[in-house]
Amino acid sequence: MSNPESMKKFEICAVNFASALAAEQGGAHRIELCSALDVGGITPSPGLIQQTIKNLTTTEVHVLIRPREGNFCYTNDELAVMIDDIAFCRQAGAAGVVVGALNAENELDMPKMKAMRDAVGSMSITCHRAFDFTQKPLEALEWLIELGFSRVLSSGQAPTAYEGRRWLKTFVESANGRIAVMPGSGITAENIRAIATETGALDFHFTGKKRIEQPTGALPGLENWYWESDADLIKYIIAQA
Repeated sequence: MSNPESMKKFEICAVNFASALAAEQGGAHRIELCSALDVGGITPSPGLIQQTIKNLTTTEVHVLIRPREGNFCYTNDELAVMIDDIAFCRQAGAAGVVVGALNAENELDMPKMKAMRDAVGSMSITCHRAFDFTQKPLEALEWLIELGFSRVLSSGQAPTAYEGRRWLKTFVESANGRIAVMPGSGITAENIRAIATETGALDFHFTGKKRIEQPTGALPGLENWYWESDADLIKYIIAQA
């Protein structure tokens, strides 16, 4: 019989190349590669995508497909951009992409979600936390399963996964292995065990980041520090799960 502990998978939200390397060194199974995490993340540059795929050997690279900050209601022109970005990721050799689109009623925009699902080819596809804005999450979960999504990232419709752990448990039970429900948002070494135990989830998403101080003074309008994932912190968080 399989040991549930050995089945756990850990995904790091990596916002730059150093963070991607730290994720692999820390033992992560996947990364969600993105940029501009301060606005919720947008699609990273082609150069970052290519260099990350080229240099990671044991960690899967999944790329966030989000053309701008703001809400998840996209025009047809924005959908065309996302489809092109998905095609680029597929050609570059990414293991998967992370997508999401809502309509004006805060439900999954099924035509756009299907269009993106059809564009991925053999890549894995994850629905991001646009899912947490849906008004009928259990219905949305069934739609994602029907479309063939691999997993859904969720904080249980709460600001953090720990606060949303009861909904996450419901999602895991409702999914019943048909799609991976991946808790994310605010996961730390202090709460990951409780989230794992109370939800029954086997996939977990976090940044494992630390603040990097630059030696030079701040330029006008720019900070002299930034966030970067840390391999030792990632290892520690994984060990607590």
